[in-house]
Amino acid sequence: MYQTELRPSRPGSGTARERTYSWDDPAPTAAAAREQDGLAFLQELLDGALPGAPIAHTLDFRPLAVEPGVVVFEFTPAEFHYNPIGSVHGGMIATVCDSACGCAVQSLLPAGSYYTSLDLSVKFLRPVTTASGPMTCDGTVTHIGGRSALAQARLTDAAGKLYAHATSSCMIFRPEVS
Repeated sequence: MYQTELRPSRPGSGTARERTYSWDDPAPTAAAAREQDGLAFLQELLDGALPGAPIAHTLDFRPLAVEPGVVVFEFTPAEFHYNPIGSVHGGMIATVCDSACGCAVQSLLPAGSYYTSLDLSVKFLRPVTTASGPMTCDGTVTHIGGRSALAQARLTDAAGKLYAHATSSCMIFRPEVS
């Protein structure tokens, strides 16, 4: 969903890169999230029936699999993910982990319910670079209650090597019953 262009830059500074991408209006997707149960909603995102979140287009990650209590995202590290020291920025890793944890919780919610992350703790175990190859981030619900949930995420490479681990607490908002 994005294009990268190389072009000459200032003398001595290397070659500048330029990236363009597009996204859809997020309002219809957000409305669908409130009308469907979480699993059906996430399945429509996975199938392409609903457009993905703008952040997923911005950072170029996508859902790979969805089942009750488990969501898997994938991305391939690229230069535009890099921090100034030559590895994927921790914020990118945290964003994918947060998405995997939150969507795993969402997959268990009935229609009309939604969540928000209360916290996120990420442990960065090794650097992620373009040489790491395609990465997957598995989010799994550890516990779900009436008002909160706990989920974890694991960022691994194609060989299953663990690069980061995260835990997240989520607050659940359920429709009021009259």
